[in-house]
Amino acid sequence: MLLPVVRPAAPDSIDLVPSKIIGIGQNYRAHAAEMGKGIPEEPLMFMKPRSAMISEGTAIERPGGYDRVDYEGELGVVIGTRAHRVTREAALDYVLGFTCVNDVTVRDLQKKDVQFTRAKGFDTFCPIGPRIVAGLDPTNLRIQTRVNGVVKQDSSTSDMIFDVATLIAFCSEHMTLEVGDVISTGTPAGVGNLTPGDVVEIEIEGIGVLKNPVIARATTSR
Repeated sequence: MLLPVVRPAAPDSIDLVPSKIIGIGQNYRAHAAEMGKGIPEEPLMFMKPRSAMISEGTAIERPGGYDRVDYEGELGVVIGTRAHRVTREAALDYVLGFTCVNDVTVRDLQKKDVQFTRAKGFDTFCPIGPRIVAGLDPTNLRIQTRVNGVVKQDSSTSDMIFDVATLIAFCSEHMTLEVGDVISTGTPAGVGNLTPGDVVEIEIEGIGVLKNPVIARATTSR
């Protein structure tokens, strides 16, 4: 998956092949409230498989038989330097840049399984793009999600419970972050269901728009 990297100097592109995609749950105050959750004492980490990644414009395949398959617009952090137990003060030095992520989730399975692997790990459940932008200040970026042109999420990264530097330091304390790894930093309030035929757009200030259509997942042939 090739994404352009926008730097103050010369733009180039990288083949984004993360060893892991780390998700952060319940990291916006308003979203924690809408889900009926309290404020966590530390970041809630989960993993999405690399096989879930798709690029801008590629279809999200919605599996049938579930009531809620939700969009979750998120700021993605792409690691540019191997990070092992880094401090919060130095954490942003390890960032290649920032991108948009849609952390698609089968809400039924999230409730049923308690842990998140199956609910968030389907193929096509991690759209990333449309580019990676270096040099942004991640503390106050507007983030908006639209479905069929209708605004569903409209917030700012300033509503994060744990900021980007804190998340990098926390994750790197527990596992080494390799070059190209992605941390998806949580979603604001306003999550909701996607149905085949929808078009979902995640827009983050300074980055651009990640746009993906939604189709029905093909039935497995036997």
